[in-house]
Amino acid sequence: MGDPRGFLKHGRELPVRRPVALRLLDWHEVYEPFDQTLLQTQAGRCMDCGIPFCHEGCPLGNIIPEWNDLVHKNRWREAIDRLHATNNFPEFTGRLCPAPCEAACVLGINEDPVTIKQVEVEIIDHAFDQGWVEPVHPTRTTGKYVAVVGSGPAGLAAAQQLTRAGHAVTVFERADRIGGLLRYGIPEFKMEKRHIDRRLAQMESEGTIFRTSINVGVDFPVSQLTSDFDAVVLAGGATKWRDLPIPGRELEGIYQAMEYLPFSNRVQFGDIDEPPISAKGKKVVIIGGGDTGADCLGTALRQGAEVVHQFEIMPRPPEERPSANPWPTYPMVYRVSSAHEEGGERVYSVNTEEFVGEEGKLTGVRAHEVEMVDGRFQKVEGSDFELEADLVFLAMGFVGPETEDLLDKLGVEYTDRGNVSRDSNWGTSVPGVFVAGDMGRGQSLIVWAIAEGRACASAVDSYLEGSTALPAPVKTTTMPIR
Repeated sequence: MGDPRGFLKHGRELPVRRPVALRLLDWHEVYEPFDQTLLQTQAGRCMDCGIPFCHEGCPLGNIIPEWNDLVHKNRWREAIDRLHATNNFPEFTGRLCPAPCEAACVLGINEDPVTIKQVEVEIIDHAFDQGWVEPVHPTRTTGKYVAVVGSGPAGLAAAQQLTRAGHAVTVFERADRIGGLLRYGIPEFKMEKRHIDRRLAQMESEGTIFRTSINVGVDFPVSQLTSDFDAVVLAGGATKWRDLPIPGRELEGIYQAMEYLPFSNRVQFGDIDEPPISAKGKKVVIIGGGDTGADCLGTALRQGAEVVHQFEIMPRPPEERPSANPWPTYPMVYRVSSAHEEGGERVYSVNTEEFVGEEGKLTGVRAHEVEMVDGRFQKVEGSDFELEADLVFLAMGFVGPETEDLLDKLGVEYTDRGNVSRDSNWGTSVPGVFVAGDMGRGQSLIVWAIAEGRACASAVDSYLEGSTALPAPVKTTTMPIR
């Protein structure tokens, strides 16, 4: 530990966000650059505690105290080696992960935790700037062919690990660009897509083959998939969205979040000049209080929405960690994302019961307040209200993978929750077919997707070669959902 009194002398500091009025004028990431000296001070707050619970909090098992110490000592080249030893894509997790590692930080028992996530993203950005992120080529080739279906974080992690193990890996993606929801579900202001592109350049140099605009099971027969490849990794995610089948659902002006968000990315890519669905000058209601809802909020505000309300059926979380939610569990407390800071009104404990409209077009929503009684939501009598709305975005999460075409044609078995069933070695009911990420786990965090992709790659390598030297950070039998 570089500074044994660092956490006693220095409080937690993070980079400041750009002024709201300024960042609403563009789609760039919201944070100002963070001073390197200040970051090293923050890394020095790491206590070098006897039992680093941050390891347990991180599904990847990141060696956090080590790279904190190396950054504090200005040994950045060694820090990126430690970071890459457990995480293929820290530029993604450092921007998008909710940081369960920080929730488990020992310092967090009675102080603000170490800024682990910020140190992580600064390490990888510094490494790219210095040219230290280079292709890692296999020492031998195995002559085995592996197909990875889906190019989100789970698929990319599995592909990179298997390529480095010497297998010939082809990644299939049904969209026109690689990245899955990282590409078309995450707005630019949360993560600029240049971070994906520079990592893909490394993977292509290593030998991974990417095939876009191919919907496996439709454009590419399942029979060819299983005959052309020695193993298949299913990593398509849990993309079947949750709907809200209430009166008025058929009205024009009601869209799923994932029908709306990709268009703003396509505008930034230069594919289109204007999004087909725009919130400009409109009254918007977002149903769903999670990250996807916040993405819709930030997007609508940048498009010039007149007013935005975000509904959440759960009550407003407390400001401080409640006693029933002790360290090192993830604290369920009130948080303000960059999008919430930019505008809109968050409405808690509310249930939408009807969409109203005229001549087939949405004009408003009818809703009421709810309270929890015996574990169930119950209407608060006399709390009914109606809100004008030109647009409604449904951001209520996902219920599992899309089963038609690929999965049904493969004949894989499903769990009671509709996910792809798998054994302790990531194998599906079909020999040689494996599954990683949300397709097998259900909707979860990006850090779990990368961890599962890495572990699944280890299982595939062992299946093909009889043994493996690839790390397996998690097992399917021990995967708590945070």
